Amino acid sequence: MATVINGFAIVGIDGYQVEVETKNMPGVPSITVVGLGDTAVKEARQRVEAALQASGFQFPKLKIVINLAPGDVKKSGSHFDLPMAVGLLAESNQLVLTREQKETFGFLGELSLNGLLRPCSGVLPMAIAARAAGLKSLVVPAGNVREAALVKGLTVYGFYSLGDLAKFLSGETPYLPVFDELPLDDPVFAGTLDFSDVVGQDMIIDTVVAAAAGGHNILFIGAPGCGKSMIAKRLPTILPTLTEEEALEVTKIYSVVGQVRDRNALISHRPFRAPHHNASLNALIGGGSPVVPGEVSLAHHGVLFLDEIAEFNRKVLDALRQPLEDKQVTVARVKNSVTYPCNFMLVSAMNPCPCGYYGQNRCRCTDYEVLKYRQKISGPILDRIDLQKYVQPVDFMSISGQKPGRSSAILREQVETARKQQRTRFAGHPAVNCNAQMTEAMVREFCTLDSECTHLLQQAYERFRYSARSFNKFLKVARTYADLDGLPRIGRTHITAALMARDMDKEHAGLLVV
Repeated sequence: MATVINGFAIVGIDGYQVEVETKNMPGVPSITVVGLGDTAVKEARQRVEAALQASGFQFPKLKIVINLAPGDVKKSGSHFDLPMAVGLLAESNQLVLTREQKETFGFLGELSLNGLLRPCSGVLPMAIAARAAGLKSLVVPAGNVREAALVKGLTVYGFYSLGDLAKFLSGETPYLPVFDELPLDDPVFAGTLDFSDVVGQDMIIDTVVAAAAGGHNILFIGAPGCGKSMIAKRLPTILPTLTEEEALEVTKIYSVVGQVRDRNALISHRPFRAPHHNASLNALIGGGSPVVPGEVSLAHHGVLFLDEIAEFNRKVLDALRQPLEDKQVTVARVKNSVTYPCNFMLVSAMNPCPCGYYGQNRCRCTDYEVLKYRQKISGPILDRIDLQKYVQPVDFMSISGQKPGRSSAILREQVETARKQQRTRFAGHPAVNCNAQMTEAMVREFCTLDSECTHLLQQAYERFRYSARSFNKFLKVARTYADLDGLPRIGRTHITAALMARDMDKEHAGLLVV
């Protein structure tokens, strides 16, 4: 009868249980791994053999077959090394496991040729899968202990080597807890970035506060050096702290790609991703072999900043249409498809024209050249951006003696106050955390207008012919401005503020092309 050890694999950002079956049979000495494993899984044969010998065990001189069940699902990663080694030792009677250990223990980890256990990626979702499968204990490399311990209700054991693990399982030595290094401070939130550095842009900062309070997408348009990137990089400092549920979702994504800082704590700050404008479609949306999350998923519950958005490949930008609407992205391949969450806030910046100085005396761009440059961003993408604001250049001589601007702490307090009202409003809708995430039905329920506000919107439609999606976004933005004022109903000033936040739409209507 084959020896069965509990292992785990990952599909998307979720883990699932894999039964690692090991069977020794008479025949020509060999080891075969079946069960649709990738190259890393197949190479485990050499790593396991070397690790066993380095740890003082005998490698069986028999025909060995290892099956990763279910056998019809593609599996990847080097974390199958440990369950394979434990199963091989148990099958050859070099390690005696109790029935309880076989049924309630899970194993994952990569082996070195010297028998050491190396940390691996994706531990958090696999630990969650272990708890869901009813397992009581999980054995991981020492470097993954803190990450796995984030899952409550699961006993986590960490070891530095296969030899230490074998002595513990056999009862030869008791378990000695291991502790890795404490988490380091995130440099983005170490006090180096603050809105107090931004001087002379009070109107833009008010718009940024509204974007942060409602989770709205925003586009900055302005000349080089006017402060677009400076403001965008400080936006995460005023966003509300992640809830425990949101932090767990974000940490799962970063665990899958191996980017959990020190693998020892939940990610507590909202992600800020700023890919370069030469990023590929797979890098932004997700893909590869095996399929991994892209930048849109790494920005989940955080900010995706596209600096110089007009320089991105148009095909890559247009791929953002569905993720911006559905808050998830499905990467489809011939044999399988993977769905990743991507509920992010899009923040982008661009120059107003090819030379960058549109509206100034030094600009010589024609209206045709300006429109052609801006058409690098398709209409559907612009339609999904709630706030489009011009950032005016600031005269250095006039601000050199001014006091620092409003600090991030003050602005964050305004954002938190508005978000608190939204959490109360959406208490019966667990999937909605801010105004930007409201559905059409929720817009009709929470964004009622009086006759004066309706007339104002009608005038805007007759002038600019906005789409139905744009009108919903106007209502969501107006609801956010009302929350910032602490008012239960949307008023004329809030509708006006929402309509005034689409600078590019208004300017397009004034451009003349012959």
